[in-house]
Amino acid sequence: MKRLMQLGAFLLAIGLALPALAMGLEEAKQKLETVKQQGLVGETPTGYLEVVRAEGDAPAVVQAINHARRDEYARIAERHDIPVTQVETVAGKKAIEKTPAGQFVQVNGQWVKK
Repeated sequence: MKRLMQLGAFLLAIGLALPALAMGLEEAKQKLETVKQQGLVGETPTGYLEVVRAEGDAPAVVQAINHARRDEYARIAERHDIPVTQVETVAGKKAIEKTPAGQFVQVNGQWVKK
């Protein structure tokens, strides 16, 4: 029983610590262009970033930026009374169009250097 309580306390401590370890939005914004230029992260037609190569801060940047995008897309969808998927699709198209040459975008499920 004591071992079970210790395990429970350990899992609770880890669960509480994980959000503190997550990258903040401002830090992610600062690192976004760098990870894109390094070819670690790319834009997708769904309006979200995805990791191209899981190195360095790429996964944390993607998680923080996508969380903020998801919230913003939901806000826009609600304001205009349209499905979130419609907002995501339009945002994805615009993000891919704005992506500079040499950075990755996803086309038909494949990563392509623009």
